[in-house]
Amino acid sequence: MLSRVAESLFWIGRYLERADGTARILDVHLQLVLEDPLIDEAVACRSLMYIMGSPVPDDAQITGEDVLTILATDRKNSSSIVYSLLSARENGRRAREIISTELWECLNTVTQHIPKRIAAERIHGFFNWVRERMAMAAGIADTTMSRDEAYQFFILGQSLERADMTARLLATRAVSEAHSPSWTTLLRSCGAYEACLRTCRGTPSTQEAAEFLLLDRLFPRSVIYSVTRALNAVRDLDPTGGRTGVSTAAQRVLGHAISNLEYLSIDEIIQNLPHRMDRIQIATSAASEAIKLSYFPSDAIPTWVGEQT
Repeated sequence: MLSRVAESLFWIGRYLERADGTARILDVHLQLVLEDPLIDEAVACRSLMYIMGSPVPDDAQITGEDVLTILATDRKNSSSIVYSLLSARENGRRAREIISTELWECLNTVTQHIPKRIAAERIHGFFNWVRERMAMAAGIADTTMSRDEAYQFFILGQSLERADMTARLLATRAVSEAHSPSWTTLLRSCGAYEACLRTCRGTPSTQEAAEFLLLDRLFPRSVIYSVTRALNAVRDLDPTGGRTGVSTAAQRVLGHAISNLEYLSIDEIIQNLPHRMDRIQIATSAASEAIKLSYFPSDAIPTWVGEQT
């Protein structure tokens, strides 16, 4: 497979997941700010911008409307939803000979309906629209792509971004020390509430909810599931591993991230949740860099604003 095609498939997976994850995080956070009058909007918005990789100077004033503009509709900010949608479509064009007509038409249709501005009363509807369209695109890719190298690069990008976005969503627990999203809210934002109820056989406790989103090996949006899926994709792309150790830097980074979660108790993780989630984000960034060096010769790979490289 041509490296430019592999690169495009990798970034289609990442951008689709990035748009979906950013919509979920903004939906949770902005609703929290609107519903709880005790939250300092400026502090909460600044903290969210930092979590999303777009830090704001301490002396700058920022509101929920500013956050929505920067992280939702800004066409030049690589962390925004609209930028991700447009970039997924552009990468689809570059890999047109590989992806199905259905996926190409889906990406085209989404970009044609992107709003230039979002009215305050339509914010929640916009986030729902993004989530539904990203689920449609991912479903089309899943049902129309052969399970070959092209699919593995798509899944690799999707899984790395999903692990990163779930970690960022969990990091919103630290947006406000006194008024952070409840675990129930976080479960709902990941579409995990009903699955967690069935797993826990009742309303989950804080520990059970955190354990489900972090360590559940069966739920596709949990951190451990996403990182493990990315690791399996890397192995499938490079099945030449010998009898000792692992053969690629990406495998080592992802394997280390899995070990750091699996062999800690959930209480230890919760007590230092922001630090643990930072480490997951660093691991996904390092794995992305290792994959770039192994498979993609180009240096022009779009990254998160503020991402460590």
